Amino acid sequence: MNLQNADQSSPEQTREGQPANDRGRDRYTSDHLANERTFLAWIRTSIAVIGLGFVVAKFTVWLRELSARLDQPTQARHSSLSMPLGIALMVLGGILALTAAWRYRTVKAAILKGQSAAAERTTITVSIIVACIAAALIAYMIVSA
Repeated sequence: MNLQNADQSSPEQTREGQPANDRGRDRYTSDHLANERTFLAWIRTSIAVIGLGFVVAKFTVWLRELSARLDQPTQARHSSLSMPLGIALMVLGGILALTAAWRYRTVKAAILKGQSAAAERTTITVSIIVACIAAALIAYMIVSA
């Protein structure tokens, strides 16, 4: 009996036919878990954007209530901008959540095929949208000051 061959055992195979690691898990497990963490980060971001949209939409209502309690006339000019801007942010948060689900499925399929799923276009698009939101909020603050 050859001792060298006795120490080596054939590796287990996963469902996809890939060799399993020493714990019996798929070698792509860390990729799948990273994909899930990224998905959850997108979801947290979408929830934050929806919350910000709600706050912006209700900002004028809060100003009116504050001025009523202080018995002062409302000083907010152009207050009609807060509602559409807030609604736009809430819609964007919903779109981000849908994009997260689409991106999760795309990356999962690429992982199973052993391919890369880099999405330069998505990254640039989301960056431009966030920059536009920042510019819109800055403009709103300047106009309503």
